[in-house]
Amino acid sequence: MDAVADYTMWALFARATFTVKLVMIGLLAASVWCWAVIVDKLIQYRRARAEAAVFDRAFWSGEPLDGLYEQIGTSPAGPSQRVFVAGMTEWRRSHHSDGHLIAGAHARIDRAMDVAIARETESLQRGLPVLATVGSTAPFVGLFGTVWGIMNAFIEIAEQGNTNLAVVAPGIAEALLATGLGLLAAIPAVVFYNKLSSDANRITGGYEAFADEFSTILSRQLED
Repeated sequence: MDAVADYTMWALFARATFTVKLVMIGLLAASVWCWAVIVDKLIQYRRARAEAAVFDRAFWSGEPLDGLYEQIGTSPAGPSQRVFVAGMTEWRRSHHSDGHLIAGAHARIDRAMDVAIARETESLQRGLPVLATVGSTAPFVGLFGTVWGIMNAFIEIAEQGNTNLAVVAPGIAEALLATGLGLLAAIPAVVFYNKLSSDANRITGGYEAFADEFSTILSRQLED
C-alpha cells in the first residue's frame, strides 16, 4: 500500500499540515491529562469513602471523644479525622484553666470545622476544572483543526486542478481526524466531570452532616 492510499491514523497525522499536527498533539496531550486526573480522583474518592466509613464506626462506637482524639493525635490520617480534630482542638482551646468554657465556644468550633471542610472540599475538587475546560473546548479546537485542514486540502485541489475522489479524500480524512481527536478528548472529560463532581458533593455532604452531628453533641455538653 503506497503512502497516498494509506489511511491509518499515523499516516493521516504524518500527511497533515504543521498547524493541524499541533492541534492533534495538543488534543492527545489534553486527553492524557484528563485520564490522569480521572484516575487520580477515582482513587482519592475511594480512599475518602473508605476512611469516612472507618472513622464513622470509631466515632459511634461509644468510645469517649477525648479518647478518640488522643488516639488520632495531632496528625489525622484522613479527611474525616481532620474535620473531627479541628472541632476537638477548638473545643479544648475554648476552656479556661479552671475548666469553664470561654464565651462563643460553639460558634468557634463550628467555624473551625467549616474551615477544615472547605480545605477538604478544595482538595476533592482540585483537577475537576481541567475536565470541564477540556470537555467544553476540545470539540472546538478539533473543529479548528478540521477547518484548517479542509482549507489547505481545497487549496491543494485548486493547485492540482483535479477533483478526483482519490485526490480529495486524503486531505478531507486528515482534517476530520482532528475533530475525531477533539471528541475523543471531550466525551470522557464531560462524562467523568459530571460523575466526579457528583461524587465530590456527596463526600462533602457527608463531612457537613458529620460536623452538624458533632456540633450537636458538643452543644449538649455546653448546656450541661
